[in-house]
Amino acid sequence: MTKVITAGTVVRVRVPASSANLGPGFDSLGIALGIWDEIEVTAIDSGLVIEVRGEGSGDVPLNSTHLVVRAIERGLEAAGVWASGLKVLCENNIPHSRGLGSSAAAAVGGLFAANELVKAVVPERALTQQQLLQLASEFEGHPDNAAASVLGGAVVSWTDKCGADRCYSAVRLEVHPGIRAYALVPADRGATSEARGLLPAVVDHAVAAFNVSRSALVVVALTSRPDLLLEATEDLLHQPQRAAAMPRTAHWMKRLREQGIAAAVSGAGPSVLALTTQPLPEALRLEAEADGFTVLAVDVAAGASLI
Repeated sequence: MTKVITAGTVVRVRVPASSANLGPGFDSLGIALGIWDEIEVTAIDSGLVIEVRGEGSGDVPLNSTHLVVRAIERGLEAAGVWASGLKVLCENNIPHSRGLGSSAAAAVGGLFAANELVKAVVPERALTQQQLLQLASEFEGHPDNAAASVLGGAVVSWTDKCGADRCYSAVRLEVHPGIRAYALVPADRGATSEARGLLPAVVDHAVAAFNVSRSALVVVALTSRPDLLLEATEDLLHQPQRAAAMPRTAHWMKRLREQGIAAAVSGAGPSVLALTTQPLPEALRLEAEADGFTVLAVDVAAGASLI
């Protein structure tokens, strides 16, 4: 039997940004970053009211196609709960179309908010963390960003076939406390679909072996040996193939790595993620800003949570 949420029920959640791949771990490695979107959802008597502040304001649709709304409805449906109407307020701080997991955060945030509404009505129907991960990854088509936003920290994620469907799973890694993260965010945007279109259909065996070794090494570097970050974040599988389409991103990844700083394209770009045990040199920060990048020092974040 479908339960209806009482009008006036309010939940407020926050969800972190994320960076995927971390160099070699294409579609499998990710990390949650302390840039937060906040979502407030109120059950109302009827209708749908959406307000967006910050990133995406004036760009994203204010109707049922809005990703947060779709995720809320999917979460409620999965739990057998419904709302007669919804008022949704999104405070967006995660840059859109920059490779920082804004769409995954929207899906995770909507699902998490839906789950908190479910808990307020029929807590025994609350979705598990694995269900939230599965549903969020279905929106994305791969679990790396979604897993990071659900679980927090760094994640290793994978995909299995479950009959005709795909099942998504992930485990969290506790990141070494000495690791610092920086995001270099350009003003220009990128499109994941276009970036994926640049990848070859066939991969050389040597390239695959190289990336397998580096992906395994990333896990060691993130958790216990940050001195290995530079070597661990080397990649041959996707970043060289995309470099020509993102020359400034490629330049800054190379520039940082030449200074001994582990840097990788953040997701499909065009942002750059830098991982280091030392503060980013001021001269490099100023140089990047002069080249049109916003440089953000960001914590390795926890997963989505109530506010």
